[in-house]
Amino acid sequence: MRFLAYLFAVSLAGHLCAQPIESRLVLADLVSDALLHNPDVLSAQRLYEATRQKPARERTLPDPMVSFGWNSVNYPLPGAGLGSQPMANIGVMVSQEFPYPGKLRLRALIAAKEADAEAQQYRATALSTVARLKLAFFSLAHSYEITEVLNRNRDALRSLLRVTEERYAAGRAAQPDVFRAQTQLTLVEARLAQTSLETRTRMAEINSTLGRPVDSPLARPEPPHEALLEFTREELLAKAKDAAPSLAREQKMIERGDSAVLLARKESSPDFTLNGGFYTMGTMGELYMLRADVRLPRRSRVHAEIAQRTEEAAAARHSYESAARSLEYQIQENYEAAQTAQHLADLYQKTALPQARLTSESSLLAYQSGSSMDFLSVLTNYVAAFEYELNYHEQLHEFHMAIVRLEEITGVELIQ
Repeated sequence: MRFLAYLFAVSLAGHLCAQPIESRLVLADLVSDALLHNPDVLSAQRLYEATRQKPARERTLPDPMVSFGWNSVNYPLPGAGLGSQPMANIGVMVSQEFPYPGKLRLRALIAAKEADAEAQQYRATALSTVARLKLAFFSLAHSYEITEVLNRNRDALRSLLRVTEERYAAGRAAQPDVFRAQTQLTLVEARLAQTSLETRTRMAEINSTLGRPVDSPLARPEPPHEALLEFTREELLAKAKDAAPSLAREQKMIERGDSAVLLARKESSPDFTLNGGFYTMGTMGELYMLRADVRLPRRSRVHAEIAQRTEEAAAARHSYESAARSLEYQIQENYEAAQTAQHLADLYQKTALPQARLTSESSLLAYQSGSSMDFLSVLTNYVAAFEYELNYHEQLHEFHMAIVRLEEITGVELIQ
């Protein structure tokens, strides 16, 4: 009964490993760290902060101009003829341009809409970064779970191989049975090597996302929550209409386009420039000058700009419609993927895996007791239970991947 005792010990070890342990990698802490230190997020934040300064600049009057000059008589030098010639003078002139009322307000409004659009781009970058981090986190957690399953089954296979070798030595088993057990053990070893590579890769990805050296040590991730959808597709669609950065950005671009059309129409109104100057004529007195310049827009240029801005506004509306349809499709795709993964994980956990384990255990017991149970049936039942357990973890992983993708595209937090 050594093999059954071994199975009990392995089961107990697996139960103990499932208990909470200290120094687990917490997802919420990683997310906070990434938002504070990820270079992509910091770059997008700086771009947004830079764009926020533009409205204040656009609502301000153009810079005034100050001109210094002189008029000389007989010689081209400052002051020549000053006080003796009526045309000679030295002075200063100040000019200030005044756009037609309403233009500055519209320019500031356009800049504000561009800043709002940049804010949504910043949100999208942050969501994308968090999504990459969560995908790597759940992949790392998945690799740990798979490694645990593989190690447990490798040990069980080694014990089965010993039993088979003993039976072969006693003339109760065929040599191919030993080869089959060795082959299965080799396959498990190969999968362990692949999983080890996946673990190191995901650790490097997490560190890179956090702006750390890629070889920085990381603890084992906290266990992921069970595969359970707590919302309907319709509820998620309704929330996404307000929270999705892709839709919010396109909406701001529509508003910007409408304001740009209004500004283009206002460009048909003239701008004014006021000029004031003071000149001294020496002993002949002082000279004052005041002049108003009016810029008269060309109708052809104004009409062309109105047409351009109108087409851009129409394009923004079509872009919004495209983004809305794309968002709806992506939500449908990933929601269906999460729903399917949830169903399969539940099926493996509650039905297929328990049944396969019972079948495997009964066949192992019969094989060890020396009954007529053939080794191939024992190995087939064992491999089925082993694969079902791996499939359960794969579906749990697929569920979390789909949920993370839904978070990224909708802007709705679904995993905390």
